[in-house]
Amino acid sequence: MSSNAAATAPTTGYKVTKSDINQINRRSLFGFQLGWNYERMQGSGQLFVLMPLMRKLYGDHSPELKRMMRMENQFLNTSNFFNNIILGIDVAVQEEEGAAGEETVAGIKTGLMGPLAAVGDSIFGSLLPTIFGALAASMAVEGNPLGVILWTIECVVTGVFRWWLTSVSYRTGVSLVTTMGDRLSALTESAGVLGIFMVGSLIASNINVVFTVNPTVGGAAINLQNTLNTMLPGLLPAAIVGLIYWGLGRKKMTSTIMIFIVLIAAVALSALGIIAKG
Repeated sequence: MSSNAAATAPTTGYKVTKSDINQINRRSLFGFQLGWNYERMQGSGQLFVLMPLMRKLYGDHSPELKRMMRMENQFLNTSNFFNNIILGIDVAVQEEEGAAGEETVAGIKTGLMGPLAAVGDSIFGSLLPTIFGALAASMAVEGNPLGVILWTIECVVTGVFRWWLTSVSYRTGVSLVTTMGDRLSALTESAGVLGIFMVGSLIASNINVVFTVNPTVGGAAINLQNTLNTMLPGLLPAAIVGLIYWGLGRKKMTSTIMIFIVLIAAVALSALGIIAKG
């Protein structure tokens, strides 16, 4: 997308206000995780946070609203401390491009949710709670009320930081869409590549399944897993993900049904001695 294209991109005609951003922040702080589920994880939370603004952008019963609702309700799983970065850019793109920015928003969400989850959860989900929680607990055990105050301050500062992130990422997103169209295109493509890279890394590091069956050929037993590792390391995890991806594309197949299929298949193949945990 060139800069000229960005300037002439169709818009909704609605200008996002500070009140809209504040409403998004309130919904994000108190409601982003309420709709968490195994099928779309934070997707319904993302839709809940943005729904009032989207109704202003597209109208209550427009085809564009339905399209964008389906897009926002797609799978999303990131740090609930850094999700405001995605929210801010999402709002900026929709404000400037309307429903025409559907692919851009989807690509940014896919590409950024993995890296933001790693950074946000490491800092705000582990590091800071460990440090301040340990100090607060130690003070509380000794009867020092400063422990409660310290923990309260940590929670409040984190909330303020999340609130601030939305405004900053929104302003950055507007700049990307209106004056740096080429950079937005590059960001979208990079986010897509990064998303694919993250998925590949997760497959290799989190799916620990190996063959335990050792067929005999010409009187000699062959270690099938070692042979595969020599030729194509990680082939079995990649094949499993490929089959799941193919299955999810079938008619009437849902993520919930696929989870049960994987569980049943894993138990059956393990009981038959064909696969085991690596």
